[in-house]
Parts: sequence; structure tokens; C-alpha cells
Amino acid sequence: KRRLIEEEAVVSTQSTGDFPKPGIQFKDITTLIKDPKGLKTTIDLFVEKYKGAQLDYVAGIEARGFIFGTALALALGVGFIPLRKPSKLPAEKVSLKYQLEYGVNELEIHKDAIEPGKKVLVVDDLIATGGTLECGCKLIEQIGGVVVGCACVAELPELNGRKAIAPRDLFVLAQFYGV
Repeated sequence: KRRLIEEEAVVSTQSTGDFPKPGIQFKDITTLIKDPKGLKTTIDLFVEKYKGAQLDYVAGIEARGFIFGTALALALGVGFIPLRKPSKLPAEKVSLKYQLEYGVNELEIHKDAIEPGKKVLVVDDLIATGGTLECGCKLIEQIGGVVVGCACVAELPELNGRKAIAPRDLFVLAQFYGV
């Protein structure tokens, strides 16, 4: 099954040059998620990996982490926590800035989103330099959650994102080299 998703991801993931800024080779997963078989296989593989993990929540990073995170949370029977970009959460929140490979961004979480000690899996579509995932993990930990790992559809291993989130576990379905 894992090989199937890697093949589908390679076939179904488009690269767009100079997006969102010059010099960035953007990996677009919209072609993967529009294919029902590719989307189902992706979620099934995440469920297979985490079905016995005793999670309390899945947290997804805006926006593409919402796609995979909500489906995974539903399949596992746990709640979903959104990690949002600035000014999109209505209640009291905690925020943290992080470095992207092409600039600076920020994530926010509701201050009361996770009860202390609850176990959380952080999900996004792709890990590049690891800044976004690291920020999401730090926010969850800052409000008392316990990050049990991170899961992404794809990884750009040459950008060393695993180093940024270490010692946390990272599970990916496909790796793309030569970016």
C-alpha cells in the first residue's frame, strides 16, 4: 500500500516553479486529493499507522493540513484542532512566528483548545524546512498538549525538516528529491 501512495503522489503531485515566490518549487497536492482513490489511500495509510496510538486529538496546519487532519481525526474517532494563520480564531489564542524557506509566517491556536496532558498528532501536507511543523508542535506544547508525532503526505528530505522537529517522530508517505 505504501508504495502505491508513493507512486500516486509522484504522478499526482504537480510542481509549480516560482510559487509563492521566485526560486521556490511548490509541490501542489490538489491533483492527489481530487482523485478519490488517491485521497482514500492516503487517509487509509495514515489510519493504519495511527489506529492504535491512543490519541486524543489530531491537529492540522492551515490549510492543507485541514484536509488530511479532519479526515484522519474522523476515522480515528478523535477531535480535530485547527492551527490557524493570524486573525482567524475568535477566542483567546496563543500565537508564534516561524521562519519559512521564503519568509516569516505565524500560527495561532485557541488557548483552551487542548487540555493539559492530552496526546496530539500534528498533520500537514508537506514538510520542507520543518518550520511550520515545529511551530505547530511548540504551540501545542505551550498550552499543555503532548505531541506524539507528526504526519505528512510528502517530505523534501534535502531541506532537513526532520532536524527542526526532532526529537519528535515524523511519518511521511512519499519523499521528493532534487527540489
